Amino acid sequence: MKNNNKNLYDLKSYQFDLPAQLIAQYPVEPRDRSRLLVLNRHNGKMIDHIFTDIIDYLEAGDTMVLNNTKVIPARLYGYKDSGARVEILLLKSRGAEWEALVRPAKRLKAGSRVLLDGGSGVEAEIIEELDLAGGRLLKFINCPDVLAFIDKVGKMPLPPYINRPAEELDNIRYQTVYAREEGSAAAPTAGLHFTESLLGKIRDKGVNLAYILLHVGLGTFRPVSSEDIRQHEMHYEYYKIDENTAALLNQTRSAGKNIIAVGTTVVRTLETVYNSSQGFVAGAGHTNKFIYPGYELKAVDRILTNFHLPGSSLIMLVAAFAGYDNTMAAYHHAIAQEYRFFSYGDAMLII
Repeated sequence: MKNNNKNLYDLKSYQFDLPAQLIAQYPVEPRDRSRLLVLNRHNGKMIDHIFTDIIDYLEAGDTMVLNNTKVIPARLYGYKDSGARVEILLLKSRGAEWEALVRPAKRLKAGSRVLLDGGSGVEAEIIEELDLAGGRLLKFINCPDVLAFIDKVGKMPLPPYINRPAEELDNIRYQTVYAREEGSAAAPTAGLHFTESLLGKIRDKGVNLAYILLHVGLGTFRPVSSEDIRQHEMHYEYYKIDENTAALLNQTRSAGKNIIAVGTTVVRTLETVYNSSQGFVAGAGHTNKFIYPGYELKAVDRILTNFHLPGSSLIMLVAAFAGYDNTMAAYHHAIAQEYRFFSYGDAMLII
């Protein structure tokens, strides 16, 4: 399939019209009954499935890699001295300070304080503005245990395209069943489809399950605004991969088996730690890797991912792996077949 002379570095090439009714507002129950589009990146063929059929595309000896980050209830509410209502979305901890998005941003300058809901006198003080619309660095005042306070009064940080307040069900459903390490401001949504039962069946088939960590932060919330996408800069996000996981991935590669990345966060982490001479290398740090067409992925053989926002860095990553034309054809197929989009939506497996 030819790319119809599309400029692969032009932001407009990654836009598409999405009917509002296809933006999922609630998750499917149970998790693994969502739909699954399988895209063959080598010939462009597509097959419609339900998610549990993913097991048919896995073989003994393959390794499926999942991100075990845990979403914190990062949305807080409070009041300014003037009585104006304020919303804060915590993105990433910097020791005693936090990166956050605030609304209304124009009224929250450095030195401003917000009395937070919860009745305990805890305040958030704005330290400085960040390079992001509505971005602020803040610290908590009168709060001896910040994480305990967040767990008590915070709400799950549903993305803005979910047009409803967070509900009790989101505390469970906007979290993978294997979430372990607190620190994300958003869920690694490709993993939301797995149940414990399905993971057990995958293990029983002889497929290895490996876990890495990437805390989803500012990079996820920053849209691509540069007309030439090569000028876009991702924010840094914390990742970690241990020795056992690196060794397993190297063994999988040596055996000629597939490495299946569950989600774009896993792809970015594995591409960060993969070294062409050493293979996968254990370590921890911060990555701002931006993957778009022209980048040759070396660390993964298959990708499981949800359907992403038009013009986002995530659809560009998918296009780098699957090919631009295949990717856009798959998205148009998904729209025509009324797949559900974004965080609580359906999934695509690229083989």
